[in-house]
Amino acid sequence: MKSIAVIDFGGQYTHLIANGVRNLGIYCEIYQPDRFDPSRHPDVVGLIFSGGPHSITEPGHPTVRFDPTTAGLPILGLCYGHQLLAQLFGGRVSAGKTREFGPATIECRPSSRLFQGLPERQRVWMSHGDHVDTLPPGFLVTASSDDLPVAAFESPDGRCFGVQFHPEVTNTARGKEMLSNFLFRIAKLEPDWTMEKFVERSIADIRERVGDARVVAGVSGGVDSTVCTVLVHRAIGSRLHPILVDHGLMRQGEAEYVVEAMARLGVELTLVNAQDRFLDRLKGVTDPEKKRKIIGEEFIRVFEEEARKVGGADYILQGTIYPDVIESGSRIRRVIKSHHNVGGLPDRMNLKLLEPVRELFKDEVRLLGQELGLTSEFIGRHPFPGPGLG
Repeated sequence: MKSIAVIDFGGQYTHLIANGVRNLGIYCEIYQPDRFDPSRHPDVVGLIFSGGPHSITEPGHPTVRFDPTTAGLPILGLCYGHQLLAQLFGGRVSAGKTREFGPATIECRPSSRLFQGLPERQRVWMSHGDHVDTLPPGFLVTASSDDLPVAAFESPDGRCFGVQFHPEVTNTARGKEMLSNFLFRIAKLEPDWTMEKFVERSIADIRERVGDARVVAGVSGGVDSTVCTVLVHRAIGSRLHPILVDHGLMRQGEAEYVVEAMARLGVELTLVNAQDRFLDRLKGVTDPEKKRKIIGEEFIRVFEEEARKVGGADYILQGTIYPDVIESGSRIRRVIKSHHNVGGLPDRMNLKLLEPVRELFKDEVRLLGQELGLTSEFIGRHPFPGPGLG
């Protein structure tokens, strides 16, 4: 399946880029800039460089490990990505005297394929300090504003595009259409990313990876773990052992409700009362990050004990989704908070992780649930902080 690679420079809106692309029917994944090499991803037919908090004018700023001038792929740079593209192709970026943050009006050239079918005057969302001062040789200005001469540019071969604003946010009124133009007019893609195909591929992948092994599933009653449990149950049947750990931080009556609700889905759930051990370990701890790691480790220890009771399991199923991974941080991105199922996991585990929706966003998990036949009772449940109450 042809796809788009979003290169993440730590921008606060990176997940919105990927989600916006997928909502248009194109599969994409997010990569760290020093971990992506186009030659190793023949399925990738286009690149989007995200925004980020760094300055192009400072030594050691994040960049890519490949040469975009020879990559032969359509590239769209947003904000920091716009500036980085300009620099890599031979242009110059200067530090602005003041930051520009908020709405702005641009005048764009409809002749540009990126703005094709859009009005000449548009409201967009700016968030930047640096700006492109001198374009690379042969490049054209395709949009400008009263305060920004180069609000957008494109290369003479119509392959490389940069915009100083953020089309991925709703504050940019026609941003979705700009992304659509890049995907379909420039990268020449056809929309083929659907939940039906995801289910088919996931079931095949799960069966191949798990083989004849047993899997214990961490069920919370939330949307993510419920959808994961139904998906993996469809793949391996009775070799899945769903477990609900009552850690003492749940809604009143929640544990009993979840057991009964899962039974109506044909899934038998084991309820483990571990309230005392969780609360004892949390007693006297005040630092939130320490609490998350305690909760994450204690979950794993409970599941390891339960795995032995079912005759030995090799895997633990978790409902980890992509926002969990984003918020838990990376080399480029600062930690927002370590989710107990990502950054809170212990270094040493006897169980291997099985996380079939790790690359999905929340709205995609709900669509997956619909594809699996779940009703709104399960996929429309109101989120509850669970371990976050710790």
